[in-house]
Amino acid sequence: SSEVLEAIENIIQDVLKSLAQKKAPVLTLANRSDWRNIEFKDSVGLQMIPCCTTKQIRIDCPRSAPKFALMLKILSMIYKMVQSNTYATKRDIYYSDTLLFGSQSVVDNIINDISCMLKIPRRSLHILSTTKGFVAGNLSYTEEDGTKVNCTCSATVFTVPSNVQGIKNLISHAKFMLIVEKDATFQRLLDDDFCNKLSPCIMITGRGVPDLNTRLLVRKLWDTFQIPIFTLMDADPHGVEIMCIYKYGSVSMSFEAHHLTVPSIKWLGLLPSDLERLNIRKDVLIPFTKQDQKKLASIQKRPYIACQPMWKKELEIMAASKLKAEIQVLTSLSSDYLSRVYLPNKLQFGGWL
Repeated sequence: SSEVLEAIENIIQDVLKSLAQKKAPVLTLANRSDWRNIEFKDSVGLQMIPCCTTKQIRIDCPRSAPKFALMLKILSMIYKMVQSNTYATKRDIYYSDTLLFGSQSVVDNIINDISCMLKIPRRSLHILSTTKGFVAGNLSYTEEDGTKVNCTCSATVFTVPSNVQGIKNLISHAKFMLIVEKDATFQRLLDDDFCNKLSPCIMITGRGVPDLNTRLLVRKLWDTFQIPIFTLMDADPHGVEIMCIYKYGSVSMSFEAHHLTVPSIKWLGLLPSDLERLNIRKDVLIPFTKQDQKKLASIQKRPYIACQPMWKKELEIMAASKLKAEIQVLTSLSSDYLSRVYLPNKLQFGGWL
């Protein structure tokens, strides 16, 4: 925490120095959304390069002055929280002055900029985010406040903890971990008792695009248990994008890649090639939109696809067919096809990429 306080004090000193010299203070930020600032490493995923392009937030520029003020406001809130050893969620910060901040996304963006500027992970800034991800299966752990969580005993779903770094005493006899894209599929697999049927496993869903806590938990479970991790996504560009976030990270959070990515993740399904192999009827498939075509073309150009020839092939199948499929299409074969036939066969015979 002294490291955080010192980093903030240094920034404020620079601002005061500029003012004393009658110069306009400037905050220098890394360009987090620029692919030129990103390098791809097979073992880490997408990470920010050390000497990346930057942008300046200036107090004497009408366009950036409001952001400058908001950054100082949030820096002062962080400073007070670290000093008093209290925590707040990103939502708490927004609601402390909704008129000033304008929207939650403004707050989220500034917090990520501050984290990147100080080179300090968000949780060390005493800022938590509310979690939307779920975890179930063969896993127990103790939360930071001493609460014992046991997912193993029941088909109960637990919310991913909001302070993943603080959990300890993790115990599991799981043979693998399954990341499920959507909540509905996750619930269906739970109802079918999938976590115990085949062999013990841990199931996680980010319920769409995963938040930071869900990604941190996947990484922590990988670091702790070193078991195979598989993904179950829709066969569409959005599903592929989500899987890539878990495996390789995202451009905007590349400065935290070492805590968030798991490059050993495997694509289990739903593969575009599965649709033909299983003779899925064309009338249950969904035609591509312009947006889908754009998204797929952008994914195909990414640096990590080049080193995944099998993935490349699957994306080419998807691009050629211009059709997408949700996992639910498997119910057109039989109501429990996913848990009774599809997943057991895939896991038993190595049907992953």
